[in-house]
Amino acid sequence: MIQPASVTALPRRVVVTGATGKLGRAVVAHLRDMGVDVLAVDREAGGDPRDVGGEFLRADLTDYGQVLETLLGGTDEHGGRVAAVVHLAAIPAPGLLPNATTFANNSSATYNVFAAARAAGIKRVVYASSETVLGLPFDTPPPYAPVDEEYAPRPESTYSLNKALEEEMARHFCRWDPELVMLGLRFSNVLNVEDYAQFPSFDADPRLRRWNLWGYIDARDGAQAVERALVYDRPGAEVFIIANADTVMSRSSAELMSEVYPDVEIRKELGEHETLLSIDKARRVLGYEPRHTWRNHVS
Repeated sequence: MIQPASVTALPRRVVVTGATGKLGRAVVAHLRDMGVDVLAVDREAGGDPRDVGGEFLRADLTDYGQVLETLLGGTDEHGGRVAAVVHLAAIPAPGLLPNATTFANNSSATYNVFAAARAAGIKRVVYASSETVLGLPFDTPPPYAPVDEEYAPRPESTYSLNKALEEEMARHFCRWDPELVMLGLRFSNVLNVEDYAQFPSFDADPRLRRWNLWGYIDARDGAQAVERALVYDRPGAEVFIIANADTVMSRSSAELMSEVYPDVEIRKELGEHETLLSIDKARRVLGYEPRHTWRNHVS
């Protein structure tokens, strides 16, 4: 069983890719609030190229040369030694683009970030894996609940297949360089406060959100998980499910499982609204603890 490691201080300078995305914006803001020198990187500017605040660099991560120059601190006005990388950039979900396009973009971007980090001597990489590797959309029922990191990835889409391969890639990069720390965060559905108004409508039909066992992650808690991952200092590759402590539903978690997945084994006594995407490992190893819930924003 993986136990908590001693932790180090937050890295002084961090590159965050995918910085203009929903999670990326929250991560950039959170790390800067913590005093970290963040270089925000994205291919899409999302309007004003500096709308994430502070340093911003537009780069195409499918171009290895651009990635290497970025991580080496060799671009004009964006120098300085990079101590860690948070890689969030990707086509963010299945079905947005043709499968081959999604795979070509996401796989090459992640390989380039991993390889360039190694070439630049960067020993800490935190990257966005995905809840989808657990078997989403769970048309085939999960093996048990709450689901956790103990069973092998079960990708059901090209997007998810790529995420599973990224986790495998990280394991081999760490085998090649035993000093590397590479943590894959299997983020649930990332949401902001303004997204919570729709939640009460889910109660009418629990099957509407069964595709990810009624999970979600508040972008602010996702940013906290990244912070916790950046101070974890045990070399090697690890993966963690990152979700909020509750579900998107008003109905109890036990009731939801009984109605929608009556034949699935429940491996623990469930709290009333306890997440069915287990965050026990992230709590134990990273010290991650969700601070937000949609229930505080919807009456």
